[in-house]
Amino acid sequence: MSSTNRTVVVTGIGATTPLGGDSASTWEGLLAGRSGVKPLEGERFADLPVQIAASAAVDPGDVLPRPLARKLDRSAQFALIAAREAWADAGYTAPAGEDEAIAPERLGAVIASGIGGVTTLLDQYDVLKEKGVRRVSPHTVPMLMPNSPSANVGLEVNARAGVHTPVSACASGAEAIGYAIEMIRSGRADVVVAGGTEAAIHPLPIAAFANMMAMSKNNDEPTKASRPYDTARDGFVLGEGAGVVILESEEHAKARGAKIYCEALGQGLSADSHHIAQPEPSGRGIAAALRHLLDTTDLKPSEVVHLNAHATSTPQGDVAEIKALRQVFGDDLDHVAVSATKSMTGHLLGGAGGIETVATVLALHHRTAPPTINVDDLDPEVEADIVRGEPRPLPEGTIAAVNNSFGFGGHNVVLAFRTV
Repeated sequence: MSSTNRTVVVTGIGATTPLGGDSASTWEGLLAGRSGVKPLEGERFADLPVQIAASAAVDPGDVLPRPLARKLDRSAQFALIAAREAWADAGYTAPAGEDEAIAPERLGAVIASGIGGVTTLLDQYDVLKEKGVRRVSPHTVPMLMPNSPSANVGLEVNARAGVHTPVSACASGAEAIGYAIEMIRSGRADVVVAGGTEAAIHPLPIAAFANMMAMSKNNDEPTKASRPYDTARDGFVLGEGAGVVILESEEHAKARGAKIYCEALGQGLSADSHHIAQPEPSGRGIAAALRHLLDTTDLKPSEVVHLNAHATSTPQGDVAEIKALRQVFGDDLDHVAVSATKSMTGHLLGGAGGIETVATVLALHHRTAPPTINVDDLDPEVEADIVRGEPRPLPEGTIAAVNNSFGFGGHNVVLAFRTV
């Protein structure tokens, strides 16, 4: 355990995803087993080998005032919308200081993105080429920098204990939440706004991912394209949106009478040191992250009843993750209800850890595991209890859940939560 040993709890959640414009509609979509994947519309996508994506259900331009939205990259727009919902859900009514329940110096923000303002960068380069230097937006740099979502959320809530942006590809959102847990546990902050965001549905990232053979090309059946664990899976579907949680020390939350969703137990970290883009096939690195989690928290495998898997729908990655879980949990994996929510949301890259943490927290809160859709023919190498078809009730009593996130570069982050 860490030196301060403070208990960290989740007191607020927020999301905007391909399934809904807030956490409630997202959760409803997950339980209904509804896919958020649709055909891409527009001439600029016409020549791409992949013409499907999981676009946000509610466009951020319909939520934020236009003067504000035009100064923010789409990734920062998503982050701000999710953070505002989470902040209000936690019971805060104004920025730190104005709301006397939290001082600015005791509040942090950690919001991650895997790619940052890539659409701003590419669109403004088009402006430069087609219209000239004077037409390039003066807001370009503050919009494209990867820390823009975190900085804007920090400004929104008046966070002064630290504003951070860990970048580890598709593990970024989970790493942000793990970093935030440590900020509170180490005594640097009492409250941290944490999560992940991504907005990379643009022809260039799609072409690049497609040429890596990482994406599904099932353009004819969009809602069936993301199919983790199915023998016919052929890659991930790109999604966009954000998921944010409010993390808080237990004593601070109880002192102000806050609603508590669950305890945030901690994180496990490791690196594959294997390949820049391919998962280590035995699951060695993932297993190391799981062992790190068990070594640095009081979590016992016997407590874990639910897991929100990374499970992007790639042939190698899905199997490597299950192998790692079996290595570490052994027979205890048999009582873990495994959900792969990317089958419905698509893969939000750096935002994935954020929205999947929201899903994991809600699964514990409602004691219900969401289904994994599109598993028509389970891969025989997937030796785990995959929740399919319908949501699964979770047991009564004290239970725990794990959320896995992995990223290009061999980054492995696992987070654990427990009912209170």
